[in-house]
Amino acid sequence: MDWYLMVWRRYAEFEGRSRRTEYWMFTLFNVLALLALALIGGVGLATAREFGVFFFVLFGVYVLAAIIPSFSVAVRRFHDTGKSGWLLLLLMVLGCIPLLGLIATVIQIVFLCTDSNPGPNQYGPNPKMAEHLAAAIAGGPGFAPMGYSAQPSLPSSDSGHGFCRNCGVRLGGGSLFCSGCGTRV
Repeated sequence: MDWYLMVWRRYAEFEGRSRRTEYWMFTLFNVLALLALALIGGVGLATAREFGVFFFVLFGVYVLAAIIPSFSVAVRRFHDTGKSGWLLLLLMVLGCIPLLGLIATVIQIVFLCTDSNPGPNQYGPNPKMAEHLAAAIAGGPGFAPMGYSAQPSLPSSDSGHGFCRNCGVRLGGGSLFCSGCGTRV
């Protein structure tokens, strides 16, 4: 449920990266909520017309409210694999063309299922790295990806460091992205 709520907290944030878990958990809870509203609305139409109409209106409002976070988490998911959000838009437009749409949809699903690019890319740091670094700093088990030491050093307390205004994590002197949430600083 935290993954679902995380997407709503980052409602219209099209920058940064999102993990596969964040995208697919949001999609799962979205589908479950839509099915529940449709079923209740359908049963309501069969028994009490006003009750069913209310839930179908609620269904429509939920769909409209969920469009922007659905697109934003999909764009961040594409960013996580090193692809541009514009490629997602192109694939969605191509999805409207009958035969080409099937191919575009399959390509889109493959990109959404692809694992993250290891390490930082042009869209920010790898969102998986925050967990691995936190485990290494805490002395917990974990692995050190290539290019990173097994025990990363904690940031020094010189004046070149600040804190992320989004999540409060201490930032390195020359870092462009927060290591905790991936927000550009």
